[in-house]
Amino acid sequence: MFFNKLKIVYVTIFGYFCIMTQKDKLVARFLTIPADFHYDEVVKLLNYYGFYEVEKGKTSGSRVRFVSKNGVPIMFHKPHPNGILKKYQLKQIREVLKL
Repeated sequence: MFFNKLKIVYVTIFGYFCIMTQKDKLVARFLTIPADFHYDEVVKLLNYYGFYEVEKGKTSGSRVRFVSKNGVPIMFHKPHPNGILKKYQLKQIREVLKL
């Protein structure tokens, strides 16, 4: 899946070394559906995939909406007070991103 896309840099008798960018590390962490994935990490991940946050006004409360350039929306409640997303929210985001 994701790990097949990594570039092999050096092959030695001890194995091989891969270069992982910060984006690669964030995507790899996201795919494990961790219990401590923070809202700021989701914003960064969605920005990598071309999504941007849409401001809904004063009455939107904790709901946030991200829209891709193709018009595909992702909506969920912004977690508070600690900012950690629930596992079901991460799974919903993964379905939309098709990862």
